[in-house]
Amino acid sequence: MDTLKQSLADLSNHFSTSMAAFQEGLQNSQATPSTERLAAEFATFRAFIMTALESLQQQVLLMAQQMDRQEMQSRRKMLLLHGVKEEKKEDTAAVVVKIICDHFKDSGSFSASDISRCHRKGRLGGDKPRSVLIKFKDVATRDQIWFAKTGLKSSGMVLSEFLTKPRHDAFMAARQRVGVSRCWTRNGSVVVQSPDGKQHRVTTLGELDKVCPAPASPTARVSPTPPVIRDAKVVVADKPASIARPKRAGTVRK
Repeated sequence: MDTLKQSLADLSNHFSTSMAAFQEGLQNSQATPSTERLAAEFATFRAFIMTALESLQQQVLLMAQQMDRQEMQSRRKMLLLHGVKEEKKEDTAAVVVKIICDHFKDSGSFSASDISRCHRKGRLGGDKPRSVLIKFKDVATRDQIWFAKTGLKSSGMVLSEFLTKPRHDAFMAARQRVGVSRCWTRNGSVVVQSPDGKQHRVTTLGELDKVCPAPASPTARVSPTPPVIRDAKVVVADKPASIARPKRAGTVRK
């Protein structure tokens, strides 16, 4: 934030100095400035503005990435449990403890005391049961449950990491581009397996585009000009065909 503030201050000072010099030059100029001079000064000013905007954009991007890392770090002890049947006035923590004890191996010592916070996410009343947000008291317990998530196989329930929106968007895009079996999450990062077998960690769509570019959208095909049919006296490419009127069948006058 301090770096961004300093950049804005430097940009403001430089802009004020340039504008003051430009105004002073106009006032001291006796003759009317030529078109070439105005074009050159405009090009210089435009290049300065574009460079400044690009610098600001890069700094804002770096600041957003830093905030995303801090937000993901605050979710280090959290997991999401999907597909849990929802009931009215349920004890969510007790439901989670029962699921973990029933499906996970070596979880006999797990209890509600290992959970710091547990609740449903989203508004009530949807077609599907809301996911359950679980915050464990320590990272070790969280990792133990996370690495044993295969115990939920064929149960209709899925365990996932609580990703930030940029990371979640990158993960969903990666699944569409490379398939479900070639991308997964690990410690808040999206792991993508490229066609050469290498694994890449990404956190944003921009980083994903470098590893696995998005497929190009199909362009609209332009229909070719219909062929010219000479035999039938129809020329589509040149102009509409003139159709000869048939002769009326009438009484022949004598």
